[in-house]
Amino acid sequence: MDKGAISGRKSGRNLLLRYKVGKTLGFGLSGKVKLAVHNLTGLKVAIKIFDVRSIANVEAEKVRREINIMKQLFHPHIVRLFEVIDTPSYVYVVMEYMSSGELFYYLTEKGKLHEDEARRFFQQIISGVEYCHQHLVVHRDLKPENLLLDSEHNIKIADFSLGNTMHDGHFLKTCCGSPNYAAPELICGKLYAGPEVDVWSCGVILYTLLCGRLPFDDDNFAGLYAKIKSGVYTVPNHLSESARDLISRILVVDPMQRISIPEIRRHPWFQKHLPLYIAIPSPGVFNRTEMIDIDAVKAMVQMGFDVREVMGSLQNHLQNEATVTYAMLLHSRDPAHVSRHDQNPETLACMDHVQTYTQSASTGQNIWTLGFKSQASPSKTMLDVLTVFHSLNVKWKRIGHYNMKCLWTPPPSQSSVSMAEVPSRSNTAVKFEIQLYKASEEFYVLDLQHLRGPPFLFLDICAAFRALVV
Repeated sequence: MDKGAISGRKSGRNLLLRYKVGKTLGFGLSGKVKLAVHNLTGLKVAIKIFDVRSIANVEAEKVRREINIMKQLFHPHIVRLFEVIDTPSYVYVVMEYMSSGELFYYLTEKGKLHEDEARRFFQQIISGVEYCHQHLVVHRDLKPENLLLDSEHNIKIADFSLGNTMHDGHFLKTCCGSPNYAAPELICGKLYAGPEVDVWSCGVILYTLLCGRLPFDDDNFAGLYAKIKSGVYTVPNHLSESARDLISRILVVDPMQRISIPEIRRHPWFQKHLPLYIAIPSPGVFNRTEMIDIDAVKAMVQMGFDVREVMGSLQNHLQNEATVTYAMLLHSRDPAHVSRHDQNPETLACMDHVQTYTQSASTGQNIWTLGFKSQASPSKTMLDVLTVFHSLNVKWKRIGHYNMKCLWTPPPSQSSVSMAEVPSRSNTAVKFEIQLYKASEEFYVLDLQHLRGPPFLFLDICAAFRALVV
């Protein structure tokens, strides 16, 4: 296995120190999955254990590719990768634990689903698959067995062992995945770009959700392949006309004529009861850089972590005990990763927010930014912002169109962490800039950018601002 592709080399002993490993959840072709508990946070996780000494080169390549793919993906409907621990004998892949099991078993128990329930699952699947494609990843093995359910029965896409990365101008040619869910071009051995084969699999899954059976099935592969190539299937009478139409647009043999994910999104059947976080993803919500949670950092300081190590690790996107603990702490507080985005904002008082922690390529300096989304008019949004700033004793100066520089000096008693933890807090003022811009036809985004002063003061004023507008 390519050791350079897997970060976080640690000993198996350290793994046992950080996790309490429990029962076996299942077995795969190249390893087993164990249930474990992260000792510091109490979060249950699933650990895939691969014995690198017994894995063939082909399987080792699949493991390496799956890990590299999952490191790129951070989405509420994709199973979360927390860390990878590499030892000379074993590779431990620590992932989100899905307590409700596979969608396959859920369907086996319930049979066909009501259209509203099937629609909810399908919307989540499409959201996750679209995110993969936007990050140039094609799954190639979408099926109910690889769609897991969390404690609230939210879909999480899993098992990227057959996934691959797409490159402009390059076609894929490997025939892989489950035959019942494979697109015609796959079984015919034709070249394919990638997204279109995932769309076909989504169509088969949608049919299965609504009908309780597969659209193409046969006792032998020859008969099955003939049915898939023909694209002929029966449609039960209980399906609505809109559902029939969507399925018919997906299960099209010619990939050039097959509906795309953006077109699926616009279809009336898909649009019905569409959650806001899927309909209008907030900027950064599905990015790898999460909101920096002050309370989580405080909790980690109480656990014994050095606050500067935590912030530095988050800034540089490292995989270490600090960032893993931080991620699990957030996950344990909000395992669904969805509910906080599923709301209907009307004005600034209902703004969604995202914080990113990035680095300036031109200056090499750390820049903190925070974004708030509003569906109010620009003038109403800025009026609300400045009203809140006035109540917080923030001073501002206009420097452009809906663009201001701000200065905030907190009360002497206000502090995110103790003075001993952040010696630089002798500088008691923070300067930041705000800019309102149009993100889409539906909403505006207010960016807050840290310019000068202690970063924790910037987090303080952002937290205070959010508390007054949400």
